[in-house]
Amino acid sequence: MSQSTALTASLRVGLAAFLIGQAGVAMPMEAVNHDHGQHLRAMADRNDRYVSSQAKYGVPNVTLVDTSGASVPLRKLLDEDRPVMLNFIFTSCGAICPVMSATFAKVQAALGPEADRLRMVSISIDPEYDTPAVLKAYADKYGAGAQWRMLTGSLDSSIKVQRAFDVYRGNKMNHTPLTFLRAKPGQPWLRLEGFASASDLVAEYRRLTAM
Repeated sequence: MSQSTALTASLRVGLAAFLIGQAGVAMPMEAVNHDHGQHLRAMADRNDRYVSSQAKYGVPNVTLVDTSGASVPLRKLLDEDRPVMLNFIFTSCGAICPVMSATFAKVQAALGPEADRLRMVSISIDPEYDTPAVLKAYADKYGAGAQWRMLTGSLDSSIKVQRAFDVYRGNKMNHTPLTFLRAKPGQPWLRLEGFASASDLVAEYRRLTAM
């Protein structure tokens, strides 16, 4: 079995576990160096829900669009003086994205009023379909609060952001579940690759902000 096939199988197993309610099983977090092939192989071999690594990403100077159609300079948004939790989704996705968005909604609910201190961001990797109106309906579906910004824009801008965070795979159907967290501007990002549960994300968020 090739490494890519093993990874795909691992992600499918993780998604199945998530959907049948097994994602709450405790899992020790494994920190690995930010070598893309290395931590993907670790995930495939161990069949973990997610693996973590740290990396610095240069946020491109692009302007995206929110669900109201307002322009949002991404670098300025991510440089707010508060923690950031970020993922990449597309609204017509039938598997990975609904799980990730439902997980963000659960994080929002778990944090309660504290969620206002966390900037949550979901960026579309299919901006040509995900117009502001389509993205607004998606945000409403998941009960996104004011602190959770869903962004779209031009295809070129979306690809620049995807490349900056090393998530661009050439086709939206090749995307994998990824979540990024950062405690403060200028600090490294925590990259969580795989199906991290809401309790996982809350724990990672609290660990980062306690440091």
